[in-house]
Amino acid sequence: MPRYFKAGLQDSFGKPVNEGAWSEAGFVGEGVVGGGALVLRSAPAQEEILSNYSWYYFAMSVCESRSEERQSGGEQERYLQANNEEFNSMFGYPNNTIKTSKYNIFNFLPLNLFEQFQRLANAYFLILLILQLIPQISSLAWYTTVIPLIVVLSITAVKDAIDDLKRHQNDNQVNNRSVLVLMNGRMEKKKWMNIQVGDIIKLENNQPVTADILLLSSSEPYSMTYIETAELDGETNLKVKQAIQVTSEMENDLNQLSAFNGEVRCDAPNNKLGRFTGVLTYKGKNYLLDLDKLLLRGCIIRNTDWCYGLVIYTGPDTKLMQNSGKSSFKRTHIDHLMNVLVLWIFLFLGCMCFILAIGHSIWESKRGYYFQDVLPWKDYVSSSFVSAILIFWSYFIILNTMVPISLYVSVEIIRLGNSFYINCDQKMFYAPKNTPAQACTTTLNEELGQVKYVFSDKTGTLTRNIMVFNKCSIYGRLYGAVYDRFGQRVEISEKTEKVSFSYNKLADPKFSFYDKTLVDAVKRGDPWVHLFFRSLALCHTVMAEEKVEGELVYQAQSPDEGALVTAARNFGFVLRSRSPETITVVEMGKTIIYRLLAILDFSNVRKRMSVIVKTPEDRIMLFCKGADTILCQLLLPSCTPLRDVTMEHLDEFASEGLRTLVVAYRELDKSFFRAWYRKHSEICFCLEDRESKISSIYEEVEKDLMLLGATAIEDKLQDEVPQTIKTLNKAKIKIWVLTGDKQETAVNIAYACNLFEDEMDGLLYVEGKDDETVEKELRSALYKMKPESLLDSDPINSYLATKPKMPFRIPEEEPSGNYGLIIHGYSLACALEGNLELELLRAACMCKGVICCRMTPLQKAQVVELVKKYKKVVTLAIGDGANDVSMIKGM
Repeated sequence: MPRYFKAGLQDSFGKPVNEGAWSEAGFVGEGVVGGGALVLRSAPAQEEILSNYSWYYFAMSVCESRSEERQSGGEQERYLQANNEEFNSMFGYPNNTIKTSKYNIFNFLPLNLFEQFQRLANAYFLILLILQLIPQISSLAWYTTVIPLIVVLSITAVKDAIDDLKRHQNDNQVNNRSVLVLMNGRMEKKKWMNIQVGDIIKLENNQPVTADILLLSSSEPYSMTYIETAELDGETNLKVKQAIQVTSEMENDLNQLSAFNGEVRCDAPNNKLGRFTGVLTYKGKNYLLDLDKLLLRGCIIRNTDWCYGLVIYTGPDTKLMQNSGKSSFKRTHIDHLMNVLVLWIFLFLGCMCFILAIGHSIWESKRGYYFQDVLPWKDYVSSSFVSAILIFWSYFIILNTMVPISLYVSVEIIRLGNSFYINCDQKMFYAPKNTPAQACTTTLNEELGQVKYVFSDKTGTLTRNIMVFNKCSIYGRLYGAVYDRFGQRVEISEKTEKVSFSYNKLADPKFSFYDKTLVDAVKRGDPWVHLFFRSLALCHTVMAEEKVEGELVYQAQSPDEGALVTAARNFGFVLRSRSPETITVVEMGKTIIYRLLAILDFSNVRKRMSVIVKTPEDRIMLFCKGADTILCQLLLPSCTPLRDVTMEHLDEFASEGLRTLVVAYRELDKSFFRAWYRKHSEICFCLEDRESKISSIYEEVEKDLMLLGATAIEDKLQDEVPQTIKTLNKAKIKIWVLTGDKQETAVNIAYACNLFEDEMDGLLYVEGKDDETVEKELRSALYKMKPESLLDSDPINSYLATKPKMPFRIPEEEPSGNYGLIIHGYSLACALEGNLELELLRAACMCKGVICCRMTPLQKAQVVELVKKYKKVVTLAIGDGANDVSMIKGM
C-alpha cells in the first residue's frame, strides 16, 4: 500500500532539493499545501530516503523564515495548526497580553521627566540649578531653585502616575479574565493573557471574545453565532457568524475537537476590520475562510449558549489593538504660549546679563585695577575678560526670578479650579441618569473655548439608535397620517388615540401607530397591503428569539430592519423563526413556512437587498427593498403611474426627516431561476473578481420588478441635537460626523440634525474605490466650490510647487456656495494612503458639514490627525464606544 508524506524542499541537512530530485528518488508530487510543502507518494522501499526528507525539517525551515519575518516587522502571511502548541510557538507569535498604559516601574521616572522637561521653564530651572552648583559663579543657595522645581515636577508626576495607574488596573483586569481552553481532552480555565495562537477556546453567552478566533461550532442550528460589535463599530445590532460545515459537525464533542489538527493560512495581522481571507486545510481538503467565520476581539457573544473557536490573532495582533492609536503627550495652546513667552524672557535675560557683563569688564579694566589692594581678584580670575564671563553667569543666577516658575503653578491651580466648576455645573447635569459632568483630565479644559472642528460619532452620540415605523405608502395610498372629522390633518401627540392590535396575540405592546385605516385594510384582506407586509416579514436578515411562548425578541443587524419587521409583526405578519433554509411567518394567525432559496445581500453600491423564497403554493417570489433612486430604475414600465404617486409620498417623507425605503417584488419562472441559481453557485466559489461577478448575476434577477410601496422610519435623535448643531454653526465651528454606519443612514441623520439643509447648493459625493476615481471626484468637488483652487496660480498650489516638503498651515478658504461632503471609507483609504490628502482636506474644510461613513477606528484617528497637521487648530472628538478611542486619543 502506498504511503503519503508531507515534505519540504530541504533535506535534513538544510540542503535545497528541487522537484527533479524528488522525481529521481521515486516520489510523485500530488499538489501544494501549507506554506509550500509538497504532498508526495512513495513506495515502502523508499522509507530510508523519507527519513531525511521529512515534514519536520520543512516545518523548521518555515518557522525560521516566519520568525525572521516577524522580527523584521514584515510578516506576509500567518500559518498555524490547531492543537499544536509546540509547532505554533516556533513562529514567535505574541501571547494575548494587551498594554494600553504609558509607563512601568522602570521607565516612569525618566520618561515622565523627559515629558515634563519639554516645558522650557522646567528645562531653564534645571540649567539654573546646575549653574548654582558651581561655586565660582553661584551667588544664591542652590536650594532656592531646587525646592520649587521639585514641588512642580512632583505634583505633575503624581497626577500622571495616578492616570496611568488606572490604565494599568484596566489592563490587568482584562488580561486576568478567565476563559475555557481545550487542554488534554478537557476544558480548563486559563487567563486571557496566557492564550496562544492555535488554542481552541470555549465562549459562552454574554461573554466577550478573548482574541480573534475562527468559529468552529456553536450551540445554535447550523453553528450560527450572534455577536454584538459595539466596541468595534459602535453598532449595538447583532451580527450573525456561521462556522463552516466540516467543523460545525464536531459540535461540543471534546474528543473530536482535541483531534482537530486543521492548518490555517491567512492574512498577516492588519487593521482592516472588514477584511479577512484564509484557507483551512483539514483531512486533505481546503476550505475558504472569510470574515463571516471570524469572531473579533471586542465582540460579545449574544443569544448563543456556547461556541468553540480556534485562536488566530492574539494580543497586539488582534484587529481591535491594531486599530488602537498610541498614547501621546498632549500640550495645550497655553503650554505652547508659555513656552514661547519663557523663550523670549530667556533671551531678554541673556541680553541683560551680556550688557551687565560688558559693563563689568570695562569697569574692571579701567577702574577696578586700582582697587586691587582693597578688592583683590580671585586666584581663578586672570583678567577682566575672565571676570566678565564669570559675572555674566552670576547675574544670570541673580536675575532668575524674571522667569516665573510660579506661572506654571498658577496655571495648574486654575486648571484644577476649572475642572471643579465643570463637575459642579448644573446645566451639564444629566437628570435622567443622575449623572454630573466629569472632567477626566485637568490638562485640556482651557481648550474648550478654542475649538474650531468637532468630530462626532453618529450611533449613540447624535442618535439614540431607536428607530420607529412612522408611515408608509402602499400601492399609491398614504398611511400613517391622522385626520380629524373635517378631513384636516392633525399633529400626533401624546393625547392622540393609538391603534388597537388586540386582534393579534403576537403583537409587540410597545409598538405605536395612529392611522386606523391601515388596520382596517389588513383586516378586510386587501391583497396589496397583505403582500406589502409579507415582503417586510421576509426580506431581511433579522433573527427571532422566543424563549417564552408568545414573547418574541428580534435581533437585527440594522435598527431599520428591526423596525420594519416589528411593524409587519404588529399588523399580523409575524416572523416566528428562521433558519438558513426556511423562514416561518404567522400570517393573520396562520403559520406558513417559506423555503429560503437565496439572499441577495445589501451593499453600498447596490443600495438594495433581496430575498428569493418558495411559497407553499410552489411559487418562486423575489422580494426587494432599497433606495428609491435605484429601485425606480428596476421597475416595469407599467409601474410608471404608480411610481410617480409613490415618489410624491417619498418627497413628503423626506421633508419630515424620515428614512425611506422602496419595496418591490417579482415572481420568477422556475426554469429561469434554476439556470440563474446554477450560475450563482458557480460564481460563489470563484476567487478572482468575485464581487463584481456576483453583482452582475444579481442584476440579472433584480429587474422587471413590480412596485409595492415605500416605508418611512423615524430615527430618534438625542435631545436638542439640532439646536446644539445650529448654535455651533453660528459660532463658526464645523462639525464632521465620522461613523462606521451606512451612507444612507448617516445622510438622513445629517438632515435630521440640521448638519445638512434643503437650502444647500448641493451635496458632493466621493465614492471611488481607486486613486484615479477619488482624485477625479475630489477635483470635481473643488471646482464646484472654488474653481481657482485648481489653477497653478492658486497660493496654496504655488507654495506646494516651490516647497513641497515644508510644513505649513492651510488657510481658511471661502467656497462659492453652501455645500456638504459625503465620503466613503474606501475612498478615504485611497485619499489618505495616496497623495490626495491635501485635496481631501481643502474640499472638506470648505463644506458646511462633512459625513465620513463606513470608517474603521483607525481611519477616524487619521482624519483627526490630518486636520490637526495642516489646519493647526483646536479640535474636539466626541464618541461613546471603544471604536472611538483612536479618534479621541489622536486629538
